[in-house]
Amino acid sequence: MYPQRERGVPPGERGGAVAAHAAIDWEPIRLFLEVARRGSFRSAADALGMSVNVLRRRIGELESALDIKLLTRHVDGVRTTEEGKRILAAAQRMEQASFGVLRERDQIDPAITGEVRLAITEGLGAFWIVPRLVEFQRRNPGLLVDISCAMKSADVLRMEADVAIQLTRPTAKDLKVVKIGRLHVMPFAAPAYLDRHGTPATFEELLKHKIVLQLADQVADFADYDRIFPGIPQPGFVAIRSNVSSTHYWAIARGAGLGLLPTYAQAIGARVVPVDLPLRMQCDICLTYHPDAAKIARVRRLIDWMIAAFDPDRFPWFRDDFIHPRDFPADLAGAPVASLFEGFAGMGGGVGGTPDGASSADPFGL
Repeated sequence: MYPQRERGVPPGERGGAVAAHAAIDWEPIRLFLEVARRGSFRSAADALGMSVNVLRRRIGELESALDIKLLTRHVDGVRTTEEGKRILAAAQRMEQASFGVLRERDQIDPAITGEVRLAITEGLGAFWIVPRLVEFQRRNPGLLVDISCAMKSADVLRMEADVAIQLTRPTAKDLKVVKIGRLHVMPFAAPAYLDRHGTPATFEELLKHKIVLQLADQVADFADYDRIFPGIPQPGFVAIRSNVSSTHYWAIARGAGLGLLPTYAQAIGARVVPVDLPLRMQCDICLTYHPDAAKIARVRRLIDWMIAAFDPDRFPWFRDDFIHPRDFPADLAGAPVASLFEGFAGMGGGVGGTPDGASSADPFGL
């Protein structure tokens, strides 16, 4: 309801409404976007870290300022009015414009300096992140990136790292945990190994081959040997057992046997081929940090970059659903991604590609 003196007055001339050319405060618009997307004041308040009453008051103030009813309450939450939908569309354009400003800032702002510490599993660190991290550092020359690649999870609460990427979800309540993708693994082997020993097509045929096994803290589910191969002694079946991903990869690439690798292995230049067996596994990739750390500009810069580096829309092997390597888009399974890993592909070039597992570029098999 409007005061008696304002009834019949055009909206733009009412005292409580926003004048035609007045600037709009972005903050209440941002709150409105969150409520509209979630369809609930309570859900939006939880996501925004504020009380429901404060959020309702801020939305009410926005409605008064715009002189428009944006939301209506229902038993199952809130719904956007027809007028509110038009404001919502404009708000979404404002949001995208703000993202554009931030993206431009990230490309040209050289002012962020200092040290930022990243903890990540050894495989994802060495084979996925580090080749990309070089470009991140070039775009942020004032940052020193201290990266720790280990299979043991870093204790972020004890400040062992500013940001951690891990395959086991932490349980500490004070941590911010974001699922940024899913890691899928399946059996791979060197072409030379398959040429010599054949390609197993069933689990029973696999038992006649050699396998390579990795045992480490964050890949325990992948290496639960007794569950996967009950009653099968490791000697005589397991050719090489190691605790780090790089050793695990090289044992497979050199032709020691079949082993589990991420489905993106070929896409980044690994000279191994997938083997279709009923032995596929997956786990979530979690980004972890303390909420206060995200308020530090240099840490926030790394967090945003890490999320983009595991973007499932851009890199389909990080999607929730399993995608076979042969079904990866050609422009992702080829040069654009693999070129980032020229050193990795070069070291793997010819590995397992000749009958004895050596290559002409590496006559000593090293």
